[in-house]
Amino acid sequence: MASTAETLAELNARPVPDWYQDAKFGIFIHWGAFAIPGFAPRLGSIGEAFAKDYDRAVAMVPYTEWYCNAIKVEGTPSAEFHRTHYGDAPYRDFKQPFEAGLAQWDPAAWAEAFRDAGARYVVLVTKHHDGLCLWPSEVENRHERDWTTARDIVGELAAAVRAAGLRFGVYYSGGIDWTFNRRPLRTLGDFIASTPGGDYPAYAMAQVRELIDRYEPSVLWNDISWPTRPGPLYRLFADYYAAVPDGVVNDRWVAGSVQRDLLRIPLMRRYVDRKIKAAVAKQGADASKGIIPPEIPHSDFRTPEYAAFAEIQAKKWEATRGMSHSFGFNRNDGEDDYASAETLIHDFIDAVARNGNLLLNVGPRATDAGIPGEQLERLRRFGGWLRANGEAIYGTRPWTRSDAETACGQAVRFTAAPGRVNLIFKGPVASNRIVVRNLSIEGVARRLDDGSPVALEALGPDLLLTFAGPCGDPLATAVTIEVSG
Repeated sequence: MASTAETLAELNARPVPDWYQDAKFGIFIHWGAFAIPGFAPRLGSIGEAFAKDYDRAVAMVPYTEWYCNAIKVEGTPSAEFHRTHYGDAPYRDFKQPFEAGLAQWDPAAWAEAFRDAGARYVVLVTKHHDGLCLWPSEVENRHERDWTTARDIVGELAAAVRAAGLRFGVYYSGGIDWTFNRRPLRTLGDFIASTPGGDYPAYAMAQVRELIDRYEPSVLWNDISWPTRPGPLYRLFADYYAAVPDGVVNDRWVAGSVQRDLLRIPLMRRYVDRKIKAAVAKQGADASKGIIPPEIPHSDFRTPEYAAFAEIQAKKWEATRGMSHSFGFNRNDGEDDYASAETLIHDFIDAVARNGNLLLNVGPRATDAGIPGEQLERLRRFGGWLRANGEAIYGTRPWTRSDAETACGQAVRFTAAPGRVNLIFKGPVASNRIVVRNLSIEGVARRLDDGSPVALEALGPDLLLTFAGPCGDPLATAVTIEVSG
């Protein structure tokens, strides 16, 4: 048997599969019992929650999928909401109405909506921090009996997604399971230290292997951390790649360590919390910019959350975010709580230009298995723009630079493919003549949305583009230039 170091070296020698490099756009789905209450405090982003109320921030984040923990912390908005609407009912009581709502679920309709939005892959949350499994797992949870769905949600959606021509992936909460560790979590120190021990590492390993064996997911997306030491984790990766040769794994597999074990000691946890709280306070306004997980010894891509990289990255990455401040359905979200389609698509363009993908989340309702209209409308806007301009997105790679600016200050992004360089003008193009600063390039150019020619002319160090007609897309206009050499 290969040593841990040898296995890691083999894993890191493996290139990221072309399909994932080419796909650019995926759909994340957070759906479960937490969508029945569909409630979370409204303190802005997750980063703002930690900045404003660190001492109980884990129970104050805007993520409705963390409701199971939030209601355990007295005095929080979630605890008060739960008492008002559900009395002293346990969280597990939400399982029955969630399963009842499945009577109206149409996985094929979901898959068609995702395909029409221009997505190339779908990642379903199969088990979140509440521990509820959305497939009839044969791995027994001795801490919460009957904590799986009778209906195979994972299998049905996998079949529907693949029938629509998309790739299917699974999310698994490996680092957190509140059925194994029921202690209320308030601070980030609490959260990091709460990865269960005992029989949980074997349980998590068996469940992930079951997901691989049953569904052969193209994406294996773990969250938070991983409960075993590195050796068993690297063997899991090797076995996954053997079963799914073109599969990919993300970067949230921080393996167990002595340092993490020490955080189970209250004194150590308090020390770490003081350090983190001071760092968050020092960040100030930057604390709201989201989360970038630390690099780990092996992953195929990184996953900034409600955050992004500002420059081209050598390593593949995937921006992940909800359309509002939550991933799971929030009953209180209205149109003003959602990022605009313009913001989402512009951030997507930025990511692609800098070697990233976008994993954009939908949070369906539980009562009727429907996707909220505000989310569907944004998916439709993605689909319309990508049908016209997808040639500048799919299958591309970063160019020698990602950013430029026009003479009037409009942002320009670049992508490249063999024989082509693509320019994407973010926002409406107001004139038929536009100058891109500090850009020298020659070739035959055309607009992607209508195929019309675009004349190119050097103006010293700048490039003048002259369009054959008005550019009417308010989101972004893409131009492709066929270059030689």
